[in-house]
Amino acid sequence: MNKKNWYSLIAVLLLSAIILTACGGAAPEAAPEAPAAEEPAAAEEPAAVEEPAAAEEPMEASQVEVFSWWTGGGEAAGLDAMIEIFGAEYADIEFVNAAVAGGAGTNARAVLATRLQAGDPPDSWQGHAGQELIGTYVAGGQIEALNDLYDAEGWVDVMPETLIPLISHEGNIYSVPVNIHRANVMWYNPAVLEANGVAVPTTMDEWFAAMDTLQAAGVTPLALGEQWTQLHLFETVLLGSLGSEAYDGLWDGSTDWASAEVTAAIDAFAKVLTYTNSDAASLSWQDASQLVVNGDAAFNVMGDWAAGYYIELGLTAMEDYGWAPTPGSVGVFQFLSDSFTLAVGAPHPEGAEAWLKIAGSKAGQEAFNPVKGSICARTDCDPTLFGEYLQSAMEDWGSNTVSGSLTHGVVANDSWKSEIDTALGLFLIDQGVEDFQTALVAACVASGPCQ
Repeated sequence: MNKKNWYSLIAVLLLSAIILTACGGAAPEAAPEAPAAEEPAAAEEPAAVEEPAAAEEPMEASQVEVFSWWTGGGEAAGLDAMIEIFGAEYADIEFVNAAVAGGAGTNARAVLATRLQAGDPPDSWQGHAGQELIGTYVAGGQIEALNDLYDAEGWVDVMPETLIPLISHEGNIYSVPVNIHRANVMWYNPAVLEANGVAVPTTMDEWFAAMDTLQAAGVTPLALGEQWTQLHLFETVLLGSLGSEAYDGLWDGSTDWASAEVTAAIDAFAKVLTYTNSDAASLSWQDASQLVVNGDAAFNVMGDWAAGYYIELGLTAMEDYGWAPTPGSVGVFQFLSDSFTLAVGAPHPEGAEAWLKIAGSKAGQEAFNPVKGSICARTDCDPTLFGEYLQSAMEDWGSNTVSGSLTHGVVANDSWKSEIDTALGLFLIDQGVEDFQTALVAACVASGPCQ
């Protein structure tokens, strides 16, 4: 079994600390035996001792292992486009793609956590700008500051002012953002809406009325997938119900999780769930997106990586699929940003730095983002390289009120997000609004600003 599968097995099966200790104990026993067997030759080997070190030395810069969760659709295609740029610039460095599929990074991050605990980090890994980065990896002392690289590459001048603080702590910058995504996007099938006389809704009340009409006509109003997509839906309903100011206040303590306004938002979310497909738990986000373009559902709430997926399918914007801000959030850009880090103790630091240079470059981001379904983190990319949806996202990013995503790491650290996700899982089983809200209050007390 190779190393990648071994770590995946550990992460998925959650092997006990006893087994991990036993596995860790095997190496020290083997280590003394090798010197004992080689000792007779020690006296005659000045050259023999030097040779292995000399042979291994170039490997430090000849490889880079990059860890992500981009394994399919526009995500994988975008990564491949950036890897091609990397290969052309650094032909002498082997790119090791250590991507792990599943759950918008849930599976990958479980594998990554196992590797970090074992002291075996990849050289660079994907992480979300915001509290996921600062509250997890920086707090854990697991990634290096990149100030010197930012100075050398001039990135502070071409990265958005709103983004730099989200990847910084105590004056140090800790990752290289490659894109900006929008979370609060409602995708729809134009033909299905037209056939049922439904206009694109802009408010929560209009959305409920539209979904009532579609449901009465035998159409699934809202396509939905597995639990992380339901957390994504929940955050957009919170935003649409509360408005951006009160939504932002959830994450800094100025909005009370126990308030009547939050109760109303949870009620709205519970109602939204009544319009969804019954097999949601078994579907990926791509499956749910496919239901819309197949005409089997009218709406889907998903980040704009769905645009990359639709591009990969060869579909035509505003014919095969359309988009709008999620109801109640017109004028708000709920964002996230994928970025890459440099591991503390990276096995190939020179290779990692080479990768980060490409990730932060204009050429790298212009190759990656039009295919991925996102816009550049840099502010100097050529808009004409991007399709119709992404050009509209560029305009909105520059003019809308900006709020951060929960599901994708901006507003809450891993501990708090995990508490919320656990509460959501229980709510999806019993639909108890009061219990859900109580659990959300407790999550804020345990891990958030309500302490």
